[in-house]
Amino acid sequence: MFCPHCSKPNPDDAQYCQNCGRELPTIAPQANPATHGLNVAPVQYAGFWRRVLASLIDGILLSIVTGSFTWTVDFDDFKITYGLGIIVQWLYFALMESSNRQATLGKIAIGLVVTDENYQRINFGQASGRFFGKFLSAIILGIGFMMAGFTQKKQALHDVLADTLVLQK
Repeated sequence: MFCPHCSKPNPDDAQYCQNCGRELPTIAPQANPATHGLNVAPVQYAGFWRRVLASLIDGILLSIVTGSFTWTVDFDDFKITYGLGIIVQWLYFALMESSNRQATLGKIAIGLVVTDENYQRINFGQASGRFFGKFLSAIILGIGFMMAGFTQKKQALHDVLADTLVLQK
C-alpha cells in the first residue's frame, strides 16, 4: 500500500506510514485506490535500456567538457589529465545525484531519479560510493551493469553496493 500523503510504499497491513507516520486509510486489498480518492502511482524501477540511454547522454556531455578541458590546459603528463577527468566525472555524478534533482543531466532528460532504498534522496557519500562502484561493475566485464536487466529492483552492482535505486519519475 502506498501512503496517500508521502507516496511511499508500506506493508498492506500497516496502520501508519513508515515514512511520514500518518495514519493509512483502511482499504480492502482488492480495492482500486482510485475509487477511494487516492492518487498514488506504484514505484517504477528504471529499466536497463533507459539507464543506458541516460549514460550515453552523460558520456557525451562529459566528453565535451573533459575533452575541451584537456585541450585548453597543457599537461605534460597523461596521468594528471586522466586523474582530473576522473575527478570531474566523480564530482559531476556525486553532486548531481545527491542534489535536490537526484539525477544527472542524462537521467533528467530520460526522466529518472536516484534514491536510497527508502525512496529518499541519497547523500554525497552514497553518490560517491555509487560512482566508484561503477569501476567494479566495469572490470568484471560489464556484468555489474548488466545486473540491472535481471534483478528484481533493476539494480546494477554499484546500486546494490551503495543501497540505491534508479526510478522512473
